[in-house]
Amino acid sequence: MNFLPIYLTLGLLILGLMTTLWLVSLALKNSSIVDIFWGTGFVIIAWAAFLLTPGGVVTRKALLCGLVTVWGLRLSLHILIRNWGKPEDFRYQAWRKEAGAKWWWYSFFKVFFVQGVILWIVAAPLLAAQIGAHPARLIWLDFLALPVWLVGFFFEGVGDWQLARFKANPANKGKVLDTGVWRYTRHPNYFGDATQWWAYYLVALAAGGGWTIFSPILMTGLLLRVSGVSLLEKSLKETKPGYKEYAERTSEFIPWFPKGK
Repeated sequence: MNFLPIYLTLGLLILGLMTTLWLVSLALKNSSIVDIFWGTGFVIIAWAAFLLTPGGVVTRKALLCGLVTVWGLRLSLHILIRNWGKPEDFRYQAWRKEAGAKWWWYSFFKVFFVQGVILWIVAAPLLAAQIGAHPARLIWLDFLALPVWLVGFFFEGVGDWQLARFKANPANKGKVLDTGVWRYTRHPNYFGDATQWWAYYLVALAAGGGWTIFSPILMTGLLLRVSGVSLLEKSLKETKPGYKEYAERTSEFIPWFPKGK
């Protein structure tokens, strides 16, 4: 089986999904639904790749699709619950105001098409891990991927849960969460997300897809320098009382013991 034809097919699938999602966003007047879809989009692509690669190793394919499904659906459910009943995200509101009457078509390219392209690029290991027929059984890289994934899932899932509980308590308004996993990293959810993508890459590496290393590097870079850590850090340091002190003693990304504690 050749990688490129199947990869292009997955790209067309993503284009169709993003176009449909864009049309729904126009009806709802809310572009934030793209954030809810992000995790589910990878689940759909993983299983589409499963069906399009009958010559792959079933155990490896099942392992990868299972891990992606648990990660993606949990993430989508978390964002759905977090956004339920709330207005459109401030980022999209600002872009909507800036674009004015052009937003209905402008949003397709600036939001949905761009995220679709990123999803397609990042998803490369999900196909590479399933298309290879050798080795014909799970090897040490496949087994290594599981504990790496569990570490990532723990930090992302527990981090999101602890933050949601913290914010739900009115007594914590204006305070900084510095307990639990947040004691060891200022962004446990982003660290966990990136770590899970390195786990998917390990499965792809086991199947001969080592060249897809650009995917976890890109995902980690996006989380660190584009849509995640750097964006939040700037805002929190300027607006959140006590955050600078928290930042001085707590690791930014990779979990580590806090300074002075």
